[in-house]
Amino acid sequence: MANWNEPRQSQTGFETAQSRGDLAGGVSFDAGLRKHMLSIYNYMASGILLTGVIALVTASTGLALTFASGPLMWLVALSPLAIVFAMSFGANRFSTPTLQLMFWGFAVLMGLSLSTIFLVYTGESIAATFFATAGAFAGLSLFGYTTKKDLSGMGTFLVMGVIGLIIAMVINMFMQSSTMALVISFIGVLIFAGLTAYDTQRLKREYQVVQGTEFAGKAIIMGALSLYLDFINMFLFLLRFMGSRE
Repeated sequence: MANWNEPRQSQTGFETAQSRGDLAGGVSFDAGLRKHMLSIYNYMASGILLTGVIALVTASTGLALTFASGPLMWLVALSPLAIVFAMSFGANRFSTPTLQLMFWGFAVLMGLSLSTIFLVYTGESIAATFFATAGAFAGLSLFGYTTKKDLSGMGTFLVMGVIGLIIAMVINMFMQSSTMALVISFIGVLIFAGLTAYDTQRLKREYQVVQGTEFAGKAIIMGALSLYLDFINMFLFLLRFMGSRE
């Protein structure tokens, strides 16, 4: 007697094996993505910690006064910007270890530059603003990681916002308007809050392209740099609202 169930059993067995393969591939991708993003967050957090320690030590030893004015002020202020441009435009040419050294050097220089905020604001208000920024960053980054909404459309708008923000800040250097400074700070917080969510989603999607390639290690460093800049800028703009002056 023919077994009419044989074809169905064979087909079911194939589908089950295929489903298991797809499931295994999905689990492997998710594990790889989590490891990739965790590496980015670890680098970013370590960079911020190094910057904070350098800034605190520099301020407590009185060296911050040497960076508050004069040629050293411009050297310390512009050097991190030069490193960011070098890393951004030379990521393909530099090796991963070189990008790592540049990232840590950038974090140190940022610490020297930010040490001057202790001359303007109280330590308590700086700490309060830092933790407020950390909480906001965590929430925004989590949103960018988990949301199903495509945030790519925000990218061009936010970049244009950063350019406009820089122009407004340069103009206000001559105008010295306190009202305009507050407006700039408010807009700055909004822009870098949006960039935090946008960059997180962008880095998550970028993993699909870089996984298994030699650029994967570089992508981690560059991703950490992006999120570091989002955090620091949001912190500095928020400090103008929450900071209590000395």
